[in-house]
Amino acid sequence: MILFPNAKINLGLRVLGKRPDGYHNLATIMVPVPWCDILELIAAEDREEGIRLHMEKEIDGCDAENNLVVKALRALERHIGRALPALDVYLKKQIPFGAGLGGGSADASFAIRGANELFGLGLSDAKMAEVALTVGADCPFFIYNRPMMAEGVGEILSPVELPALSGKSIVIAKPSSEAVSTREAYAGVRPRPLAEGENVCAETTKPICEWQSSAVLANDFEQSVFPLRPEIADVKRRMLEAGALYASMSGSGASVYGIFDNDILADSAVGLFAGCETFRYRHP
Repeated sequence: MILFPNAKINLGLRVLGKRPDGYHNLATIMVPVPWCDILELIAAEDREEGIRLHMEKEIDGCDAENNLVVKALRALERHIGRALPALDVYLKKQIPFGAGLGGGSADASFAIRGANELFGLGLSDAKMAEVALTVGADCPFFIYNRPMMAEGVGEILSPVELPALSGKSIVIAKPSSEAVSTREAYAGVRPRPLAEGENVCAETTKPICEWQSSAVLANDFEQSVFPLRPEIADVKRRMLEAGALYASMSGSGASVYGIFDNDILADSAVGLFAGCETFRYRHP
């Protein structure tokens, strides 16, 4: 079974406040993006049990058991109360690391979805999302894998429609030399509770040309990340100068995306980011 775990971007990312458990409540819209890793699950015939992860390129400082794919499959085993049949897992990373695009979370969730189908476990999306949440806050989103309003720590999901994005060209650029850890991004963030009448979903019903000036659709991590990573701030500046209707850092960085009115502007923008990992697509 071959799967293509995809990335996501965030439309607005408000950090509302710190919770008693040390995490933060958020309000953001997550949107699937067709920048994909490649994940293959093969039922192994040379042994009765055991999960083996094979990667084209190893992640520094991360052994197999600490990879989110293996963690997800272990969580699935705990949920069903038994070991999965022997499984070989092949993962080719194409979504950049430390980019705020959710690549690791996508890999984990797609592994759960794939194993559920491969072994006929019969779990519903809701049950798979429950398992995925034990792996990471972003993981349940990739079980449903459609535009969602995310609240709480990211686990409270509500479907949203985004007609304003239809037909728009989106460019994502991640400076190759930059990566931002979630811990680093949270260390300097200043929470901003939503004021009465502020609503992230309602804001996206306005024309995209009005989004950039909206405090509701700002990414609050920019205030802590940009001073430490001026190259990321420079990518956002160049996106807007290239004609993006709206540009924002995704997640806690280090990638920045721009929404363009047409392919011609988007293609021209891609050429400005020679030192970045880039991806362009047209939103359906």
